[in-house]
Amino acid sequence: MQLSDKDKRQILEGFIDIFTRISNKEYQKRIWLKGEGPEVDDFDDTVCDFFGECDPILENYKNFEITDNQYELLIKFRDEFRNFSNKRNLPPDFLDFLEWGKITKMAKDVLKAFNYH
Repeated sequence: MQLSDKDKRQILEGFIDIFTRISNKEYQKRIWLKGEGPEVDDFDDTVCDFFGECDPILENYKNFEITDNQYELLIKFRDEFRNFSNKRNLPPDFLDFLEWGKITKMAKDVLKAFNYH
């Protein structure tokens, strides 16, 4: 099935929006750790959302009008995020890990690359 330009934009916007969750430590503390609403989310949901969207978009990145530079940034992020998220039994304080700090910064860089605020 061929996607319309509108559908592609909506899919890409939803995908890039995942980076707002990954880049925002205040959100993570409020929602992921404390469970304060109104959002309902956690780290595992974010991981599933990201990887459920990521590969299909990257496999067809030209169809989503993703530039080569944006593509390279997404590949680097995906690889770092996969390495981190594959670790089992992360303690609640993982938000303070240096490795997580690198991932949140990379997520901010992705948002900037897509002019997403």
